[in-house]
Amino acid sequence: MISTLTGLWNRVFGLLGRASMYRLVLFALSALAVIALGISFTGQLAAGPLQIVVSAGVVVAAIAAVDAVAQRILRRPWRIESALITGLILLFVLRPTLDPWGLIGIAIAGAVASASKYVLAWQGRHIFNPAAVGATVLTALSIAFPDLGSSWWWVGSPLLVAPVVLLGLVVLLRTEKVRVVALFLLVAVLVGLLRTFVQTQAAGLPLDLGLTLTQLVLQSPFLFLGAFMLSEPLTLPPRRRQQAVVAVVVGVLAGWPIALGEITLGQERALLIGNLVAFFFAMRTAVRLTIVERLSLTPTVRELSFRAERPVRFAPGQYLELEVPHPHPDARGTRREFSILSSPEELPIVKIAMREGSQSSYKKALAHVQPGDELAITGIWGDFVLPRKTSTPILMVAAGIGVTPFVSQLRHLRLAQEQRDVVFVYVASGEDELAFREDLVASGVPVIVVTRDQPAHLPDGWRWAGGTRLDAEGLLRLVPDISARHAFVSGPPALIASLAPALEKARGITTDAFTGY
Repeated sequence: MISTLTGLWNRVFGLLGRASMYRLVLFALSALAVIALGISFTGQLAAGPLQIVVSAGVVVAAIAAVDAVAQRILRRPWRIESALITGLILLFVLRPTLDPWGLIGIAIAGAVASASKYVLAWQGRHIFNPAAVGATVLTALSIAFPDLGSSWWWVGSPLLVAPVVLLGLVVLLRTEKVRVVALFLLVAVLVGLLRTFVQTQAAGLPLDLGLTLTQLVLQSPFLFLGAFMLSEPLTLPPRRRQQAVVAVVVGVLAGWPIALGEITLGQERALLIGNLVAFFFAMRTAVRLTIVERLSLTPTVRELSFRAERPVRFAPGQYLELEVPHPHPDARGTRREFSILSSPEELPIVKIAMREGSQSSYKKALAHVQPGDELAITGIWGDFVLPRKTSTPILMVAAGIGVTPFVSQLRHLRLAQEQRDVVFVYVASGEDELAFREDLVASGVPVIVVTRDQPAHLPDGWRWAGGTRLDAEGLLRLVPDISARHAFVSGPPALIASLAPALEKARGITTDAFTGY
């Protein structure tokens, strides 16, 4: 039974990893909308079927219209998935209606939400959650024009709790934001409980703990706010500790809305304040890079070396966001993340590695970049860094191009003459795809190679693990002292999921999942 569930989980996690972020979120929100529409036919929701359908059409049309204008003015690609996601979020946040003035209000919220992605932006990234901006502006307008309507959060219905939780969990697993949103929910519920207690005591009434918790969890928008809005990667800061601060700030303000005149700092306004905190954490100036060299390392892996125009601060294991402007970009745009291959000691040279094979517009443009061309780093993020305590034994598991953050770390250890106990497990499709051999040999760490066919030549200190696919049982055989080691795994989500039973035995776990670009 356990093995069956594990296999099912591995397949699900693998499918999640292959889906692009936008498409997965769009699927989850679309499924939630269909479920809500079905329930609305029973009359048990605050919105009826026709109200939901018409309101959805109006908000999406408004967003699409603004996006089309912005595309022409700013010469940016129209990302239909992003427009639909914003529209569906607003559908659940605003009040569905058939009233003409109410529909005008919904259209205004959609137009403002779309415009905020272009106007309230920094270095091409929007600062605030677009749907939260649209809902906030509409709520402010409703003070003077009440017929326009305001945010209503009808998604906070007990009938929608199960689908919101299940579909939200799918999104959070893909974005690896389960812990951040769980912290937000905990803070929001506890603060909401404290607020209710204070209010009941002031009124001389007893606190009904069960009823209060039911209302906070099952009849509030906290679940939807956390799963589909707070979790947006573009409006979160780069490090987990910083994300935790944002989660606490939003949780406190959502749980205890502060009144400002006729509106409060609850729900979407709380999220906007959290977005602002995140912006100050992540605010950076772009660093210009000049490409100096391209190298072919394996039949599919290429190394790109750049010279930075000024110092770049990063920790070995972190990743950068690289912008490659090109005509007619696809829906994923002109920016992608790459693990930094070089070490801080090699600055001003900055290196990355890429795997060829994808047909994305970005990959094609990057393949044509030549020495002398200029690109830009637009951000550096990541918590895939070694423990501060150098005496902690380390296990590194790399699959394919997932070797790159480890190369940065091993180069740093060698150049900084820092001693650590490291075991390296290298998974590759074949011997010819074992990139960065020289770096691994120079590091002096023992390497266990996992390939289908036995390599003809391996350096001293390396050994072949056999031709079986690496799984949890195999990892335990290869690294019997895993319980004493902090495990770092860089590779496809499916591999990380398959190793989960073994990784749970490790002293600590840090993962770096990637799905291609």
